[in-house]
Amino acid sequence: MSGAAVKRLQKALDARGFSPGLIDGEFGGGTEAALMAFQLSEGLLADGIAGPRTLAALELARKGDVWPDVLPGVTVQAVSEMFPSTPISNIRENLPPVSEALAELGLTDKPMVLMALATIRAETESFRPVAEGLSRFNTSPRGHPFDLYDARRDLGNQGAPDGERYRGRGYIQLTGRFNYARFGEKLGLGDRLIREPELASDPLIAGRLLAAFLKDKENGIKIALLEGDLRHARRLVNGGSHGLDRFTDAYQRGERSIASV
Repeated sequence: MSGAAVKRLQKALDARGFSPGLIDGEFGGGTEAALMAFQLSEGLLADGIAGPRTLAALELARKGDVWPDVLPGVTVQAVSEMFPSTPISNIRENLPPVSEALAELGLTDKPMVLMALATIRAETESFRPVAEGLSRFNTSPRGHPFDLYDARRDLGNQGAPDGERYRGRGYIQLTGRFNYARFGEKLGLGDRLIREPELASDPLIAGRLLAAFLKDKENGIKIALLEGDLRHARRLVNGGSHGLDRFTDAYQRGERSIASV
């Protein structure tokens, strides 16, 4: 909270137009406010903490700096405590592609790892990528399967058979033509997900889709988690509160079973 490192931080902030007040090496209110303003400007989590991403944006990161990474502690046993009703064989089979995808996008800090795992618990408690089943929310009483999705402009659907073709799939239940197209591009798959939507249920691709979707909303999710608002964090992914009880239970269990760094 004080010393040469804080003075370097203050100088870097001041040089970018975010004055901390006195360049005195003391991390006071002025420095915190300047740091938060810089973080907001850069689209970073405005938590007033000079973490790895903030230091990198200020060009203050040093070779050998350690980024938060709880993945070594995300063992099958630790995750099974978050999924008390799930066969451990499912976790053993599907945890590796999920962990690899999170590592690929730098989602290795504890809040985002717990967010990913709790999302899987809420969407597919089996810890397997699955395709959405029929329900009153997607199929009308006398309609064809997923007819209530066919005309959903918010999903980018263009009429039958888009509802069924782009129904929820994967660990995160990716839904709608728009999301299949957008995240297919993000994964470097071109239009393959549009042409072959079943690929979203392949474990390797499903893991990458989960990570990409969370990365896309990382800032908002972290703000919600920082405020302890699990309901809002869940809404940012699901758009509602479906599975909130399972999500909350898994997140809270994970806080105990997965060690911080």
